[in-house]
Amino acid sequence: MTPMLRSALLMGSGIALLTANDAASKYLVQTYPVGQVICLRQMATLLVIIPYLTLMQRWDQLRVVNWNGQFVRGLLFVIGSAFIVWSLGELPLATAITMLFASPVFMVLFSAPVLGERVGRHRWIAVIGGFAGVLVIMRPGGEAFQWALLMPVIGAMVNALRDVLTRKLSRTETSLAILFWSNIILMAGSALTAPFGWVAVDGHGAFWFVAAGLFNGLAHFLIIEALRTGEASLVAPIRYTALLWAALIGFVVWGELPGLWLWVGAAVIVGSNLYMIRVERRR
Repeated sequence: MTPMLRSALLMGSGIALLTANDAASKYLVQTYPVGQVICLRQMATLLVIIPYLTLMQRWDQLRVVNWNGQFVRGLLFVIGSAFIVWSLGELPLATAITMLFASPVFMVLFSAPVLGERVGRHRWIAVIGGFAGVLVIMRPGGEAFQWALLMPVIGAMVNALRDVLTRKLSRTETSLAILFWSNIILMAGSALTAPFGWVAVDGHGAFWFVAAGLFNGLAHFLIIEALRTGEASLVAPIRYTALLWAALIGFVVWGELPGLWLWVGAAVIVGSNLYMIRVERRR
């Protein structure tokens, strides 16, 4: 197996598991509060992270140099996760995930003030195209407009700021340290909602909390490994297979059938991101 084929398979598997995590979270949030879903899901994610650290003897990778940066990233992780899980409970799975594809567009906007990067003409074209795709799906002012559509957009914007900060933080921190401490901060932040309506977890709910955590942890490891061994510009487009998985799972589990405008908007957003990836690769 060539390194690029291996990276593509790792990325595809990671995206499938990440979509399964979103589907499990959508299922859980119909019974449990958003804060409880996030906290217990991330707690279950440690079932993947801690055994890996133990077996591979990688505990030294958790050393933190920039605690302020880790805290800010973790705080953004809390806010973004809250909006995303909330939107999963209010919107069809494919709709929520498609709106999250706008995150790379927001990253372009934030990269200039945060990282001092120059935003050229091609990036602005991609940004405008991405926003056009979001507007096609939302159709503000139309009868089909829902205020709930703003939640994944806000989640995508917060995640974009988090990812831009991650690029800056990676200069001093390891990938494992960023993943582990952000997970801990997310658990602690969501645990603060415990006095506000958490409910008892039965055996069925416990199974899906553990499943969501395992999906989440394994997905991130596979994606990190895919990016480590393959060119980002080549494996990044595989992320958009999430839309196909979301449409399939949404239809089988909830009977959700994506409408025409969702596919049109998704095509515009994905096309804008692929255009930006192609230009960056050529550069």
